[in-house]
Amino acid sequence: MTKFLLAVHVIAAILAIGPVAVAASMFPPAARRALAVGADAGARAPAAGAGLPGVGPGEPDAGDSPGDRDATGTLRLLHRICRVYAVVGVVVPVFGFATASEMGVLGSAWLIVSIALTALAALVLVALVLPAQTALLEGKPAPTARLAMVTGLFNLLWAAVTVLMIVRPGSTTGA
Repeated sequence: MTKFLLAVHVIAAILAIGPVAVAASMFPPAARRALAVGADAGARAPAAGAGLPGVGPGEPDAGDSPGDRDATGTLRLLHRICRVYAVVGVVVPVFGFATASEMGVLGSAWLIVSIALTALAALVLVALVLPAQTALLEGKPAPTARLAMVTGLFNLLWAAVTVLMIVRPGSTTGA
């Protein structure tokens, strides 16, 4: 049963956390490109919303260029991937706890640190990354550099958890 739980845990981590990490990392540069397109469009005509083209109170105008709609569509898709897979990602710690319980390592220091880092990564995603993405999509001013920084922090936390899960310092399970 342990091997099954571990397999589900690892597959869930790859399929749920991976897309969030990639989509969240792609969002800030895509937002910068969309803001640049919006600034260029603003020189020709008033931009809808406060920043991104075709976003916010004005919604897309008939005069929006295909590039404006593509840039905004890309951002909406990346944000949706982040939101949906963040919810799906709840499966990862659920199966992680089940696996750890089966292995009898719930009290191990490496696992406790991993759990804390996982909780911190979830907090960074829910409290910093997703709200900043939403603000940009709503046309509110939000610094893309800060979003890139917190997204990098989110990814670094997951990298640390991955290393701890593989190396398991001090583990005597041999598994």
